[in-house]
Amino acid sequence: MGISPVVATVILVAIAIVIAIAVAFWASGLVGVFTRFEKMEITAAVYDTANDNVALLVRNTGSSPATIDGVYVNGQPGATYTLTDDGNVIDPPTGASTCDTGTGTCDPGEYIVVQITSPPAAIGTWAHGVTYEVAIHTASGKLYPVAVLIP
Repeated sequence: MGISPVVATVILVAIAIVIAIAVAFWASGLVGVFTRFEKMEITAAVYDTANDNVALLVRNTGSSPATIDGVYVNGQPGATYTLTDDGNVIDPPTGASTCDTGTGTCDPGEYIVVQITSPPAAIGTWAHGVTYEVAIHTASGKLYPVAVLIP
């Protein structure tokens, strides 16, 4: 006496469902690894009149680390800047995790303050009453721009 065709079908369907669930979990794990992305968000941009510089509050809102390796002003590279965890006119939120100011590397969710002390030589000095496009450049080659009005 053997297994009835109905019982055999139920067993095969159950095995197929278990295998499909296992494959789905495995595939979703791979998708998480391959879909990480970098996204830097400039949450605030201010001109510091006391120090004649522009301060940017930047947060990594992506899912992978990002490294700031340059600052552009009106599309020109070469601006002089410093990376810090607190600025003169702008600070990360209280208790927020901050980036590595030595390397400029920001893990997801971390903040950093970019203080641009002078624009590139091709621009000269900050001109009052002018709006500049300031952008941070990351090691992956992406630019994240913001407009800043120098009062």
